[in-house]
Amino acid sequence: MDPLHVTRRYFLGQCTGVSLGAMALASLLGRARGAPGAAGDAIGLPGLPHFAPKAKRVIFLTQSGGPSQIELFDEKPGLRQWAGTELPDSVRRGQRLTTMTSNQKQLIKPAATQFARHGRSGATVSEWLPHPGRIADDVCFVKSMHTDEINHAPAMTKFLTGHQIPGRPSMGAWVSYGLGSTNRNLPDYLVLISKMQRPSDQPLYDHYWGSGFLPSRYQGVKLRNARDPVLYLRDPDGLPRELRRGMLDGLGELNQQRLDRTRDPEIATRIRQYEMAYRMQASVPELTDLRDEPDEVFQLYGPDSRRAGSYAANCILARRLVERGVRFVQLFHPDWDHHSRLTSWCTARCRDTDQPSAALVTDLKRRGLLDDTLVIWGGEFGRGVAGQGKWDSPEAGRDHHPRCFTMWLAGGGVKAGLTYGATDDFSYNVAENPVHVRDLHATILHLLGVDHERLTHRFQGLDFRLTGVEPARVVRGILA
Repeated sequence: MDPLHVTRRYFLGQCTGVSLGAMALASLLGRARGAPGAAGDAIGLPGLPHFAPKAKRVIFLTQSGGPSQIELFDEKPGLRQWAGTELPDSVRRGQRLTTMTSNQKQLIKPAATQFARHGRSGATVSEWLPHPGRIADDVCFVKSMHTDEINHAPAMTKFLTGHQIPGRPSMGAWVSYGLGSTNRNLPDYLVLISKMQRPSDQPLYDHYWGSGFLPSRYQGVKLRNARDPVLYLRDPDGLPRELRRGMLDGLGELNQQRLDRTRDPEIATRIRQYEMAYRMQASVPELTDLRDEPDEVFQLYGPDSRRAGSYAANCILARRLVERGVRFVQLFHPDWDHHSRLTSWCTARCRDTDQPSAALVTDLKRRGLLDDTLVIWGGEFGRGVAGQGKWDSPEAGRDHHPRCFTMWLAGGGVKAGLTYGATDDFSYNVAENPVHVRDLHATILHLLGVDHERLTHRFQGLDFRLTGVEPARVVRGILA
């Protein structure tokens, strides 16, 4: 066999007398001497990135439930003159409604908040979000997002995997598969879920960060809001580190023998994950211990940042993760599904996320990380202009609306201080520069130096990709 084309599987198969621990040690020593594969070199697919990337890493601030663009970003002062009247058929155009509002009149509910312009860019943001005004000139607001699904699970599944039916790899898994990580002591893809102060009835399914048909090593690793951030990572009391090393070496040799016979890629994943877990035993406790952060950092991220598992604390963790070379970090903050009591529940979610989101952008910028870190904020769809329930009641809310919503992006090659796209006078349809979820995926991959049409994986005889087979384009109007 040509030595330049020896696969890792073949190499491991020939090394029956060498322990995995010895190979791991040799790899680490090689990196310390600056050998190929040194810290800073990603281990991804050959030939990737396809071109010079603008972003090296991603932080995806996922707001689960559908934040109301009407209350937060998409100012429509003209709605006041239409208040309480029925949405014109010329605007609705027979678009689908959920069963929660399909049997009630579509009576227009104006925004329950005021808006102000911020920064040199004059970005329009709600008074419910006072802190993003500080970063308005660092952010690109995309007000013309749209998707196809009207209910949460299929819409979020499409938002994160490119397809409404579970089973496809998540965006983070695709990035991990294609580009790998620059950190050998932490996974490529890590997931943080907010610990809510009130129960949320909105489920967050594992397939949102799963690997689908890709090898399981590429799935997101969820850090728990508990004493043990990763289950079963801690050694039992009284088990010496050197004994654990010997156990892993022996287990690795048994797994290698099985791999030689079956060529099952999941066994190769198991071998790698045992080694990763061994290294994470030292790296994770240090990572998740925020006591070394100065008081100024907690002041920047807000009072909730000292509460373990809060969205604010997770934003600090996200910054610490990208500082350590993790490729893709995803935060989930649920409970944006405001079918009723919009004015009280939406403002509560804004208080959870407003200051920490702005602080994260500010913190990355002052540390010199924002230029090559792509920060994304948004949910799976928006909310409709009609009030759900009695439109002028304090108990009123808004139903799901996939035809237009707002997201924002910062850093990582995105044009700062830009508002891109627009909706009609009712924030019901996209009026300028539509951006489909597939276009967002193509653009994120492009910023990472990846051609979305060339990052594929063959499964069941087909070459799959994140953006699927329907048309998808890079949104060049938002690129710096």
